Amino acid sequence: MSDLIDFTKCTRINGKAYNGANGKKIAVEYCNKEYMLKFPPSGEKKQTALSYTNSCISEHIGSNIFNMLGIKAQQTIIGTFSIDDKTKIVCACEDFTSNGKRLFDFCSIKNTVIDSESNGTGTELSEVIETIEKQNFVDPVLLKEHFWDMFVIDAIIGNFDRHNGNWGFLYDPVSQKSEIAPIYDCGSCLLPQADENKMVELLSDEEEMNKRIYVFPTSALKIDDCKINYFDFISSARNEDCNAAIKRIYERIDIDEITAFIDDVPYISQLQKDFYSTYIENRIDKIIRPVFDMLYDNNQNFSQDDIKMI
Repeated sequence: MSDLIDFTKCTRINGKAYNGANGKKIAVEYCNKEYMLKFPPSGEKKQTALSYTNSCISEHIGSNIFNMLGIKAQQTIIGTFSIDDKTKIVCACEDFTSNGKRLFDFCSIKNTVIDSESNGTGTELSEVIETIEKQNFVDPVLLKEHFWDMFVIDAIIGNFDRHNGNWGFLYDPVSQKSEIAPIYDCGSCLLPQADENKMVELLSDEEEMNKRIYVFPTSALKIDDCKINYFDFISSARNEDCNAAIKRIYERIDIDEITAFIDDVPYISQLQKDFYSTYIENRIDKIIRPVFDMLYDNNQNFSQDDIKMI
């Protein structure tokens, strides 16, 4: 079990604030480093028994899965913070702008492509790809590869909110160079509003679990103004860049490593740990693996019709 950490008495950093709609955020110093401390937003009490969502746990697990799969993400720590006699589980995200670098989200970069009719917030896949190809902040080839790697891992963790405001670039004003920012803002993955009753239901009912794999959550990206269904899009195997990302990511997956990490996450029950591990393994086995087998395993002979039936 990881060490339990209480951030309540950490020094607050003045002059630093963070935007975003999901939960409160403050800047603190911990072990001589700057962290953004993310608090969980209030839960939907009419839908679940949660007083607040599990988004901080989702943030921590999701970010670490990106790192385990070779895509640089923010470094996170799970701990607690007490205020007004209430103690909440929080996620401390190491501030990767503390070295003076500036973060520009993809929405901002999208607005710099002046020969495009789309706006910064638009999440049509064709518009996003157009921006990736036309922007001049980083190598378009590397950025496209990063984008599809991110898409595939978001499919694995069930991220329904990877919009243009929560991924982007770091700019160093000293060197005047840009780089792809570490992955951040993964709180909308792993069904963050599922309470333990819902987790028990999903673990015991294959049909209900399958709905959370084949039907929803969907991606925030759209095709013809409809949100992309991860399973439908990936299993079609029609996008060569996505197919290449499937190969890169699948070959890095070590499910035992992921399970061991989840088993070491503090503050959550064994039921939660079992659910997160099972949910991730199901999404890998039912969304990612069949496409990898069809495209890259010479011992398999799947047809396009076969994979749609898996």
